[in-house]
Amino acid sequence: MKKRLFCLFLAVWMTLSLCACGKDSEKDTENKTPSSNAEMSAPEAEIIPTPDEQGTPKEQTPEESEQPQASADGVDVDLTALSSTMVYSEVYNMLYFYPEDYYGKTVKMTGLFNVYQSVDENGVVLDMPVAYACIISDATACCAEGMEFVLEGDYIYPDDYPELGAEITVIGEFQSYAENGIAWYHLVNARMV
Repeated sequence: MKKRLFCLFLAVWMTLSLCACGKDSEKDTENKTPSSNAEMSAPEAEIIPTPDEQGTPKEQTPEESEQPQASADGVDVDLTALSSTMVYSEVYNMLYFYPEDYYGKTVKMTGLFNVYQSVDENGVVLDMPVAYACIISDATACCAEGMEFVLEGDYIYPDDYPELGAEITVIGEFQSYAENGIAWYHLVNARMV
């Protein structure tokens, strides 16, 4: 019983002591007077000009600021330069939230090669692969997203493709397509580098 009371008292005391750590109110700061001659002779605070007085450049409209700046190799969205958390987030945005922002852009990404295969109505995996993908994992590797890609040229699986799970870098144009009334997204005219 004494231990519980002591713990309760300690918790209340800590809560109250933390409440005292807040900022001084405006009323308190207005009434403070300088305590020494040095403080009285100190120069006034620096006056910072407003943005209009500074002659700042014209603000960009959202359309202007979102224009892609293609790199030297023609890539608009380079996911290879981002951290694993940011890559996963960006791919998630591309596939689920704002795919229209990426239509027609050239995307470069690094991930693991995988093949999506069809299954029949009995759940049996068919031999013919239907899609090739670059799999991106988040920082903890607990979540993954796959970006389908279609290589330019005539490639035959598995002869012209890497092993499953091999690390690949793919560059291609982000496009959408419809299958059974559902919108899907992939990189077309892709190449592995």
